[in-house]
Amino acid sequence: MTQTRIALVSGANRGIGLEIVRQLAREGLMAVLGSRSLAKGKEAAASLASEGLEPAVVALDVLDAESIKSCIAQVMELFGRIDVLVNNAGILEEGFSPEDSSVFDVSTDRVMRTFETNTVGPLLLIQQVVPIMRKQGYGRIVNLSSGAGQLADMQGGFPAYRMSKTALNALTRITAAELGPGEIKINAMCPGWVKTAMGGPGATRPVDKGAETAVWLATLPEDGPSGGFFRDMKPIAW
Repeated sequence: MTQTRIALVSGANRGIGLEIVRQLAREGLMAVLGSRSLAKGKEAAASLASEGLEPAVVALDVLDAESIKSCIAQVMELFGRIDVLVNNAGILEEGFSPEDSSVFDVSTDRVMRTFETNTVGPLLLIQQVVPIMRKQGYGRIVNLSSGAGQLADMQGGFPAYRMSKTALNALTRITAAELGPGEIKINAMCPGWVKTAMGGPGATRPVDKGAETAVWLATLPEDGPSGGFFRDMKPIAW
């Protein structure tokens, strides 16, 4: 009998994260919805009930190392394994007006806050789940990055966000190199400009399309890639 894979998704009470939970559950995985607010997480999970989907919900604040440890412990207590980690939680606090979109004006507080959420949070989660994945001999890690972090096409504006996503890409490459070839794969992906609260009213891409590549990477076969950067299930430049 095929074993049900357990997938933990951070920042999953809305937007792309919730859609990733939905699509993973449709694929037959047990999706675990991680949310900083447990109440909002439960409300989000309830919104999927009409589709016959019942994701588990755990409290997960990626800014809090103890919350991360507690979340991982709870998932292990419930299911005994973690097969997939989707680092989706992220913030964007700039670029919505000229005065807050320049590298010359950005505050170090904003830079540090953005890095803590977008880069350090994923690092802490990776540090917690990789030993589990090594023990069980299987793992898929997906980092929700952005084209805004591509050095190949780096532009001005959104400095804290851009730097945090470039660093997340570096974390992806470093982790892949240290894991080496094997049953644990890690990749980064760009969802595109998606119609979510973060994406804003001008976004052009539906949320289901933005989640597709994350779900593909979360369910890669044995011969799938590791250490890559993808959009629409195709490699893109770093």
